[in-house]
Amino acid sequence: MVDQMRIGRVTALAIFLMAAPAHFARAQETSTAKYESSVTVYGGERFGGSLTDTTSNSNISLQSGSSFAVAVDIGLDRATQLEFFYSRQNTELSSGAFSSQATNLGLSLNNYHLGGTAFIDGEVGRGLYVMGGLGATTAKPSGGGNADTFFSGNLGIGWMIPLASHVGLRFEARGYGIFLNNNSSIFCGGTAGCTVAVKASVLVEGEVLAGLSARF
Repeated sequence: MVDQMRIGRVTALAIFLMAAPAHFARAQETSTAKYESSVTVYGGERFGGSLTDTTSNSNISLQSGSSFAVAVDIGLDRATQLEFFYSRQNTELSSGAFSSQATNLGLSLNNYHLGGTAFIDGEVGRGLYVMGGLGATTAKPSGGGNADTFFSGNLGIGWMIPLASHVGLRFEARGYGIFLNNNSSIFCGGTAGCTVAVKASVLVEGEVLAGLSARF
């Protein structure tokens, strides 16, 4: 009887010693796991956007062109991140309403947005996610004109592919809304001497982006 009790105790001790490392490893992984953050550099193409000239009722088109962006995403939990997003587009406004010296008015658009991302599958760093942000857009014409700043926002959807533990690829489609002052004079071109007066409440653009993320 005593031998059986000893054998039982030894068996229980052996099972505990074999199970303990695995249990400890899982507990350690849970306790030390951190929420993922990342820094992403993007290249892309932005398109769309049109306004109406107040004086002549002519259409003013915002030309499509390449864009650049940087996002800093700070992990909040397993599925969401706080995002600081900056993007820039060098483009042109074109319209028959402009003077012959200013048929195309060079323009740079700089977006500064604070928002977030949410991964649909519940795990930051892979798969489908949605994003959005609010902030400001600064529009500055070339030729020394004064810059104008407007309230703006973006919404989009993306897909992230992890390449390694600290590297990932992002593919995104974003839509921008820039809220203008209706019937206001904006985009004053200095050397060309032109002032654009528009009647529009919102300037809408679309964008596709591809980016490389440093994950940490």
